[in-house]
Amino acid sequence: MNIGDVSERSGVPAKTIRYYEDIGLVTPARSKCGYREFSQRDIYSLAFVGRARSVGFSIEACRTLLALYEKRGLAISDKRTIASDFVAQVDQKIAELDALATVLHSLMERGQFSQQVEYMLVDDLEPRRVAGRENQPIHASSQKRDKISLEN
Repeated sequence: MNIGDVSERSGVPAKTIRYYEDIGLVTPARSKCGYREFSQRDIYSLAFVGRARSVGFSIEACRTLLALYEKRGLAISDKRTIASDFVAQVDQKIAELDALATVLHSLMERGQFSQQVEYMLVDDLEPRRVAGRENQPIHASSQKRDKISLEN
């Protein structure tokens, strides 16, 4: 199967496939003439990496995820731990996208754009990484806004 076919089936551009090969992320077999010979597993790996990259995972994260299936000496419990960490990252990304969707829906429903929108965007989309502060607004002015909205 040539690189164009693999690109079409995996959804990854041919140029990107060549790059992934250069950095050792995928290693298709080579024919006697030097042509790449992609297996079905290569196509699945490329499709997986393409999806993982599209949601923001780094190349090194993709390399780690692919290694879960290739490393035979790694204990199942270690594989589960690594996979669990990535699931937590995916869940976090989903939560961030849900927060963005909520803000955008709210903006569309109101049909108005004002300074209040700035605070809503910052408060609702800012990552909450400080323990114990997950539910607290970031800015004093948004705290005032929240108090007013709770009273109404």
